[in-house]
Amino acid sequence: MSARRTSHGAISGADVNRRFIFAIMADETAKAQVAKPGGDTIFGKIIRKEIPATLLYEDDQCVAFPDISPQAPTHILVVPKKPIVQLSQAEDGDAALLGHLMIVAKKCAQEAGLSKGYRIVINDGQDGGQSVYHIHLHVLGGRTMRWPPG
Repeated sequence: MSARRTSHGAISGADVNRRFIFAIMADETAKAQVAKPGGDTIFGKIIRKEIPATLLYEDDQCVAFPDISPQAPTHILVVPKKPIVQLSQAEDGDAALLGHLMIVAKKCAQEAGLSKGYRIVINDGQDGGQSVYHIHLHVLGGRTMRWPPG
């Protein structure tokens, strides 16, 4: 990607935003490379209300809240209260819960006004970019998503 310069030689605001987004994404990739499964997670603490979060949704099975490091104008996390480490370790008995997370993601997207579309992502393991080992869905929207995602 080439830098866009204004007539005065300055880098445009859109280019600065792109560089900032790439820097954030690189930071998330770095976190995923050192993250390890096991133990308590920040999501467990949010579920137990030990640390504050703005809950957009809560029921007996899950919570949803805005991501602290958004990768899109709207970035919501949907997290089950059951601490499943990652999707590849989910069991057949978790199928109903996993389906419920998808329905909650849809409801959150509707509440957020993402009528033009959104993306749901689950990162699994180190190469999948998982940085918190408590399964969660990312609901991303508010802009046109690119494909492939990277």
